[in-house]
Amino acid sequence: MNIIVYSKSNCPNCTTAKALLDSKGLDFIERSIEDQEWRDVFTRQYPDIRQMPQIFINGQRVGGLAGLQQALKQLEI
Repeated sequence: MNIIVYSKSNCPNCTTAKALLDSKGLDFIERSIEDQEWRDVFTRQYPDIRQMPQIFINGQRVGGLAGLQQALKQLEI
C-alpha cells in the first residue's frame, strides 16, 4: 500500500494521522508543505485545498484525518 501524507508542523491532526498510521504498522511517506518544492507540487495539483493533513492511499486522495479513519475502516485495517 502506497500512502503519502502532506503535512505541516504544529498541526495536531497531522500528528494524530501519522500516529494512527504508525499504530496500524503502515509505512507512509511524509511530505512537508513547509518545503517549498512539495508546497508547489501540492498547490499546482490541488489549488483549492488548504487544510492539512492531506492523505493519499494508492494515488487516491482520502482527505484529512477523518478521511483516513474512514478509509482504514473500509479497508478493514
